[in-house]
Amino acid sequence: EPGEETEGEEPQEPPKTTIYYVTDMQQQSQYINMFREQEMNAFVLTHSIDQPFISSLEAGDDHVKFQRIDAEVTDDFKEETDGEELKEQTDVLSEMFKKALDKEKLEVKVEKLKNEKVSSMITVSEESRRMQDMMKMYAMNGMGPMGDFGGETLILNANNSLVQYLVANKDSEHAELFCKQLYDLAMISNKPLAPEEMTAFIQRSNDIMQLLSKA
Repeated sequence: EPGEETEGEEPQEPPKTTIYYVTDMQQQSQYINMFREQEMNAFVLTHSIDQPFISSLEAGDDHVKFQRIDAEVTDDFKEETDGEELKEQTDVLSEMFKKALDKEKLEVKVEKLKNEKVSSMITVSEESRRMQDMMKMYAMNGMGPMGDFGGETLILNANNSLVQYLVANKDSEHAELFCKQLYDLAMISNKPLAPEEMTAFIQRSNDIMQLLSKA
């Protein structure tokens, strides 16, 4: 009968229900817009007390997990593709971005997002981001810097014309410029840029506009 356990088999754990949340309506606006396009909901949790609150809720309910809106790109936002369809593009773009950004450990994924206007996004796993938040709190309390826990992934949209341009023009003299700009555009939607990063982004934006004016 359905639901009965067979002798010798491990009981199956029911899948957890994911509840998405937002911590900054302005910073995470790109992710929010994608959720709205797919008619998905997320809670707004903008106060410092909300983080320990959701952790306590998870501890009391094994069937629920909370995940910030920028922790992953769910299947709701993607077109169905063959697993091999994007492999070549992923290999090409991953090599390009790692070299341009001098980030050998950067994880790059290419997805076919339904919204072709989105060129690039950053996702940070919920576990890594919570650890980073905790380490920042310790650092503020005088314990010093605690290191980088990673978990960052650059998502590139195969349906976006800028990403398509990079794939087709990987040897262009402007390829490195565009790689850096797409990365910073993704980062701006995830967290504030450091002062020197913002300075470089603004200068690069001017350089790109000058290129367009000469085209």
